[in-house]
Amino acid sequence: MKRRNVLSLIISTMLVAPMGVAAYAQQAYQFGKCEVAQANRDADLRAVYITMPDGVKIAADVILPKDLSAEAKLPAVLTQTRYWRATEGRQPTGADRYWVNYGYAVVNTDVRGTGASFGRWPAPWSRDEVRDMGDVVKWIVAQAWSNGKVVTIGTSYTANTAELTSVSNHPAVKAVMPRFSDFDLYKQLAMPGGFFNDFFAREWGNAVAAMDRNDKRGNPPIGVRPVDDDKDRKLLEAAVRDHRQNPGVYEASKEISFRDDRPKGWDASMDDLSTFSFRKEFERSKVPIYGWASWLDAGTAEGALARFMTFNNPQRLVIGPWSHGAGYHASPFLPPNTPTDPSRDAQMKEAMCFFDQYLKGDANAPGGKELIYYTLGEEKWKTTKVWPLPEAKTQRWYFAADNGLSPSAPASQSGEDKYPVDFDATTGTKNRWYTQMGGGDVVYTDRAEADKRLLTYTSAPLEADTELTGHPVVTLHVTSTATDGAFIVYLEDVDEGGRVTYITEGMLRAVHRKISTETQPYKLPIPYHSFKRKDAQPLVAGQTAEITFGLYPTSVLIKKGHRIRVALAGADKDTFVRLPAEGTPVITVARDKRHASFIDLPVVRGTASSGARARTH
Repeated sequence: MKRRNVLSLIISTMLVAPMGVAAYAQQAYQFGKCEVAQANRDADLRAVYITMPDGVKIAADVILPKDLSAEAKLPAVLTQTRYWRATEGRQPTGADRYWVNYGYAVVNTDVRGTGASFGRWPAPWSRDEVRDMGDVVKWIVAQAWSNGKVVTIGTSYTANTAELTSVSNHPAVKAVMPRFSDFDLYKQLAMPGGFFNDFFAREWGNAVAAMDRNDKRGNPPIGVRPVDDDKDRKLLEAAVRDHRQNPGVYEASKEISFRDDRPKGWDASMDDLSTFSFRKEFERSKVPIYGWASWLDAGTAEGALARFMTFNNPQRLVIGPWSHGAGYHASPFLPPNTPTDPSRDAQMKEAMCFFDQYLKGDANAPGGKELIYYTLGEEKWKTTKVWPLPEAKTQRWYFAADNGLSPSAPASQSGEDKYPVDFDATTGTKNRWYTQMGGGDVVYTDRAEADKRLLTYTSAPLEADTELTGHPVVTLHVTSTATDGAFIVYLEDVDEGGRVTYITEGMLRAVHRKISTETQPYKLPIPYHSFKRKDAQPLVAGQTAEITFGLYPTSVLIKKGHRIRVALAGADKDTFVRLPAEGTPVITVARDKRHASFIDLPVVRGTASSGARARTH
């Protein structure tokens, strides 16, 4: 399957996915099954400026049916992007025409300080940018063609703008559909576990800086679309000059170690920019939210579940087996060229079905909450209204001698394993973090060779098929020759032939190990680390430290006869910054009666082992 270039997702809001719903996936939920009439209409596109109250002009494409009568009134689908709403000369996209054919108007904008819009873009989703969203909605409902109703949709950056549009509490906003959003920018993308995602910050920073300069690309090279009235491109040139005020993303990001750090030029912390900080506004709006995320796409599943558990808005949430944007099926138990489930057509139809429920007064429009999730390995869709699953029981597995993973607690007064950190360890360049740049496939090949660079603990063969659905939590008792460092834990499946399949991972920078007793800003059933400067705790040479943290959530079936593996690393060289910057720390992992190290797994069904200890949440 041909891989997409690194900016393809950035330019569009909906990835082009392989066609066809795979027959292997058993369906507990049918996507895109509503019946709505459609037309075959030509689309008319106008590119205009919308003036904000402070005078800043926002570039917008307005796409309407060509045959729209003067009396017709339409709801609008709004997408607001940081990645050029369109290149010059581009005709309405397939997604634009799709909405027009189903009776919608389409409005796509460049957010403040980007594309052909004027102003300064200080950081992602700044307060000025969020205020603009409400003013764009006011402009839409004032148009002669508007019926006074607006819905929003987006993928990646535009997912956040889609849901943040409801922060204005404008009554015209009827429903929002954020696909693969960043609920917590610090923990779930930029600084997972509190250490720097150097790859993403560098590549993303370079990409958006080029866009801000209006660097042309392609063959022939083309830039961002100007508005229709800008015949001589003078307005576009002036807008691009405004963009020179935008701070460098990579340079600013490198100044951040803690949640409450405020890098130069941003006038904000990452918390200030994150969706969870707007909880009161979201809940006041009562706007229904239909989120999409993936078990294998950065921390999008964790963020989506946090929103599902925390916000009291009506919510539907899908967590699937995908790359960023759902362009590729990414179950590690299936071949990389497996067709996406659901297909692009079904994904688009599902969005339209959801919006129609809230725009056309359907008496059966859902309330409450519903989660549709996919179990890897079993390749099956399931549904629940509650998270964590009530039936999930925690089973504890202890690190044991001879690299074992045992359901029995250690009885010995001594036991430890030394691990000199291997800074060449990597999960490659097709992992859950790389897919964030362009939506490329997520492919974890057999990890058997990679695990030779790590400290591993592997169970005996399982006695029954075992489903794990929820948030694994690991507890390490360690000493280190360094005062700081990265602790990365991988959960893996080892089959009868020795093939090692990646399931999920979690990480924590040692200095952030303090478990906070403060009120969490959002709900998650894992230990809460504040990542704030006041809670920093460097390691002390020779002293044993307890490091407990959650892995990113998953749903997976581990088959009878397979083994569970926990692999510990101190680096992922192709993704994260090196910690510490110099030297080679030696980590000692204790596994004795007094200082047991272990992982708690959320077992939904199956008996992992006759000796495994079960705990309830």
